[in-house]
Amino acid sequence: MTMTWEVLNIIGTIAFAISGAIVAMEEEYDILGVYILGIVTAFGGGAVRNLLIGVPVSALWDQSLFFHISLFSMTVVFLFPTSMLKQWDRFGNLTDAIGLSAFAIQGAIYASNMNHPLSAVIVAAVLTGSGGGIIRDVLAGRKPIVLRAEIYAVWAILAGLIIGLKLATNTWELYALFTIITVLRVLSYTYNWKLPTKGIKQKKHHTLYEKKRQAM
Repeated sequence: MTMTWEVLNIIGTIAFAISGAIVAMEEEYDILGVYILGIVTAFGGGAVRNLLIGVPVSALWDQSLFFHISLFSMTVVFLFPTSMLKQWDRFGNLTDAIGLSAFAIQGAIYASNMNHPLSAVIVAAVLTGSGGGIIRDVLAGRKPIVLRAEIYAVWAILAGLIIGLKLATNTWELYALFTIITVLRVLSYTYNWKLPTKGIKQKKHHTLYEKKRQAM
């Protein structure tokens, strides 16, 4: 379990650090902005999770290896030729899906190992899986993915539910769950799966005069 937790942490850190760096470059941030947004994306969700499940936020400073991994990942991406980065739209969602899956499972394992109830395990999965992305999108002036109709956080909830109910406990079951959650996320944006929405904006009623003008 410990080995799986570490591997998922590395995968999620790399995926979200790259995701944050790419978003920063899309918004034309300078190199400092790229590093800041990448770090926030990679570690923001874990920091919020730690606050809610009773772990000191200072525990993040014990993860020097992961900070080094994230900094290296962002540096590599920053040095990529611009022509390669233009293909990000094709692969960006995949990287985000990998980060979501890895961190959701990792967060659920963390809460489960602390013997928290199922509800806390699910919350930990959602916050770890999508918290960094929410902070990233807010800092970049974008509408967070998790708040759109597009299915995103549901997969983190599913991961937390499975971990909390002890349906996946050994190493291979957890890696299988990681693959399943990643594939489900990819399918959801590929086929535009959406949650139900309900708008409350009132439609403008055109007067007879306006309708005649539109018909001319």
